[in-house]
Amino acid sequence: MAELLIIDGDPLLGADYGRFLERGGHAVRTVCTGADGIAEFRQRRPDAVLMGVQLPDMSGFEVHARIRDEAPIVIMLSTFNDPALGVRALQEGIESFLGGPLELTRVGVAVGRALDTLRLRQLSRHLAVRRIEAGMLAIGRSCRMRDLALQVEGLAARDRTTVLLAGECGVGKRRVAALIHALSPRSHAPFVDVSCQASDAEALAAALFGVEENRRGPGQPGLWEIAAGGSLLLDEVGQLPASVQSLVLRTLEGRAVPRIGGARQRAVDVRVIATSSGDLVNEVNAGRFREDLYYRLSVMPLSLPPLRARSPYDLEELIDQLMRELAQEIPDAPRALSVKARGSMARYAWPGNIREMQNVLERAMLLARGLPSVRSHLLPPEVRGDASDRVARDPGGRSLADIERSHIEHLLHAHDGNRTRAARDLGIARATLIKKIKTYGLLAAVE
Repeated sequence: MAELLIIDGDPLLGADYGRFLERGGHAVRTVCTGADGIAEFRQRRPDAVLMGVQLPDMSGFEVHARIRDEAPIVIMLSTFNDPALGVRALQEGIESFLGGPLELTRVGVAVGRALDTLRLRQLSRHLAVRRIEAGMLAIGRSCRMRDLALQVEGLAARDRTTVLLAGECGVGKRRVAALIHALSPRSHAPFVDVSCQASDAEALAAALFGVEENRRGPGQPGLWEIAAGGSLLLDEVGQLPASVQSLVLRTLEGRAVPRIGGARQRAVDVRVIATSSGDLVNEVNAGRFREDLYYRLSVMPLSLPPLRARSPYDLEELIDQLMRELAQEIPDAPRALSVKARGSMARYAWPGNIREMQNVLERAMLLARGLPSVRSHLLPPEVRGDASDRVARDPGGRSLADIERSHIEHLLHAHDGNRTRAARDLGIARATLIKKIKTYGLLAAVE
């Protein structure tokens, strides 16, 4: 049994739909105005919404715009057949449009299909969450990275909102983009990755938007059309040539793809995620990037910190995740680091971020095939570091200061940044802990 909401300005017609669907075993709530429909939707969270095109106080499209970010499944109903309304419904992400004459059996079939879509979404999200929990991507356990994970989850739910991921090269922007897609209602549809770093503007435009049929050959869809229903990643969007920037802006605003060489536009429902390792504001100020496109892309900006700014616990989780991924490609390689190797990797600044860490681990794991663990001497010299001036080491190769810093950070995370409780567990005064937090640069752990 599903819970359905009917929003129709004609009370008698809405009641007819309701009685028919109730006979099919569904729980139905019927209202007559858009305002009441929005309130009912947010209170009850029905499985699907059936909605008329024109309501007494607003249009059905206006109602959908108000609830669209909450990923509803909407069936729009019209007593007359208007293809233009059907195209608009598709462009705005409405699940299906039924034009007149409206027979109850057609409504029932549309509801059945909508509920099938709902079940697929729920299954896809469940499987995506299982993949994340199994270690598809380790975001981290620190306060800062937990906040980032919550933002990612929120962005995934708002599956029509454009996202801009900023951060240095190699910090995992593509991984986070894939995660946003995997956790969204679009996870069953394609995730298409496009590099914007192309020297040939015409070739890039043709790849993105496709080519209209002409005397030279048949038409060909572009990657934007191929991503229909899913997500399109514009990687390093700041590198887009000026001519392509205008096409991207036009497509985002019209939600329709203009194939190169053609006049007709094709309605496509795609969620755009963009990444940039440079400062797009500087690019706008320098006149190299369109200001209107920047604001259109940065509806929800998200900044990813470099590895040197992440906590040791975040680095450890990332190391373990990358080793699990690499172990699938190098089956005879060890799946663990020695204590000394792990300590070296935790101390290294990683200027190349995740990309550099992955390369280092892959090389070390290849060299360590047949061994029980990856030893420190298999790491590059710059990762091992010069330990000649370090004293007071523990058997794992860490200084006493390193151990104290790690222990303090661990307790701060365990107590969600509460310094009083952490100081109590450490057996020191709160003022002493505050000094150590400043000394070790642990302010992020208490934010």
